[in-house]
Amino acid sequence: MPAYRFTFLMSGLCMGAWAPLVPYARSRTGVDDGALGLLLLCLGLGSLVMMPLAGILNARKGCRFTMHVGIALVLLTLPLLATTHSFAGLMIALTVFGAGCGSVDVTMNVQGVMVERATGRSLMSGFHGLFSLGAIVSAAGITALLWLGASPLLASSGVIAVLVAFVLTYGQQMLGRSGDEGSPIFVLPTRKVLLLGLLCLFAFLAEGAILDWSAVFLADVRGVQHSIAGLGYAAFAVMMALGRLSGDRILLKLGARRVLIGGGLIVIAGFVMVVFANDWLLNLVGFAVIGTGLANIAPVYLSLAGAQKTMPGELAIAAATSLGYLGILMGPAAIGLVAQATNLSSALLAVAALMIAIIFSATRLVPKVSPQRLH
Repeated sequence: MPAYRFTFLMSGLCMGAWAPLVPYARSRTGVDDGALGLLLLCLGLGSLVMMPLAGILNARKGCRFTMHVGIALVLLTLPLLATTHSFAGLMIALTVFGAGCGSVDVTMNVQGVMVERATGRSLMSGFHGLFSLGAIVSAAGITALLWLGASPLLASSGVIAVLVAFVLTYGQQMLGRSGDEGSPIFVLPTRKVLLLGLLCLFAFLAEGAILDWSAVFLADVRGVQHSIAGLGYAAFAVMMALGRLSGDRILLKLGARRVLIGGGLIVIAGFVMVVFANDWLLNLVGFAVIGTGLANIAPVYLSLAGAQKTMPGELAIAAATSLGYLGILMGPAAIGLVAQATNLSSALLAVAALMIAIIFSATRLVPKVSPQRLH
């Protein structure tokens, strides 16, 4: 497997490592739900701050350097996330860990666009499928080791070992600098890039809604046992990974415009099934449908951001990713406020309504070209 594909897999491993450790970190620090929300906010803020800086580093120092910086931050903080008992220490560690994940996230997308430019092919969906696969493997592997009785530190050591092995092997083969010698280190995002970032925000917000609220919906609204309420996100994540791994072939056949329109419609259908079908098994199908529809929306937007000519591609990707990440950072909290004012079903339908903007903007954002190319 070429190094640039491993880049996406490693990024997924980083992102998936924290989720199984959350209950243990909460137990060690003794925090309540509000304090846990503050900790999760630190994770998102660290990523959000680092993403624009990662765009600059990619342009000036290269993808290899920036990826190694991000992985170094993850390696530095992951053992702390598995062992620290201090609330303040956990806040600092999560912020730095988020910065590392943000750096790796931007770098993988810059690397992906560089490969797309070099090959003239649409490859981003398949790359993001590897990211999803890495996150699933990381979270499932750590969870399995914890279930077998391993300590959080021992359970996370496997991810640490794989990241170190990547840096020493395939990490040395990554593509170099993405920017020209005279390219600027900062450019205000253009209107097109801002629009792409906003639409990424909608897609990421929907993803964050399933991540943070699917189990709550199944448990509180449908009365499902807490021990199996996580099946909603599992169904979503698996279908998203499968959709992304096959996304390049879908794009080749249908083109980006149809993928965005069709994906938006499928997501709406999935949310409608979740909200209006009273059988929780049908709700699982609905979550799977949402994952199928969302799978290739964000990769298409990131590919378009890297291909546009109004600003340097690596800076455009950093801007679109940063804006999009606000959806994961702020979206779940916004859903909570809407749910408190109305109910959770209405809040989920409001998320589905955001897909209308994705559907109707597709004809303007994506030129009418042959399906083989996004740009």
